[in-house]
Amino acid sequence: MLDVAVKLIPAEEMIWSKSFVMERERYDGADVAHVLRACADTLDWPRLVHRFGAHWRVLLHHLVIFGFIYPTERARIPAAVMRELMGRLDAELTRPGNERVCNGTLISRAQYLADLERWGYADPRLAPHGNMTSEERERWTAGIAKDGPGAVERLVEAAEEAEAA
Repeated sequence: MLDVAVKLIPAEEMIWSKSFVMERERYDGADVAHVLRACADTLDWPRLVHRFGAHWRVLLHHLVIFGFIYPTERARIPAAVMRELMGRLDAELTRPGNERVCNGTLISRAQYLADLERWGYADPRLAPHGNMTSEERERWTAGIAKDGPGAVERLVEAAEEAEAA
């Protein structure tokens, strides 16, 4: 910046933060794929996997789609990382979930509201799973109002129509 080299953010943190942006009007998956393409060989993969923690499926999603986007670059994702995450997925196949929760709210502030409001799923942003207060959730959701009057209701109705189809 202004002819001075500065460090902005480690690639692992950029991947982590952008991986959770999956809105209807904004999806940062291309940014994640581009960072992976540019930095896969130098990433601290154990740190990246650890950073996703319980949300490792989001990382797996991006790694799988990376292989689709760049078929000739698939080998740049360490096989051990893919085996680890696929092993976790395989282990889950025999274990049913124990709580009715919709993790969709972690990747979109709007598209999974019907799941919470009409279909009875728990919101993982709130305790005991998350650290957001009810007031913070209301403020976050109120931001959807900038999309115009009735935006939340239209999203819920669209989700219900999709389910009925």
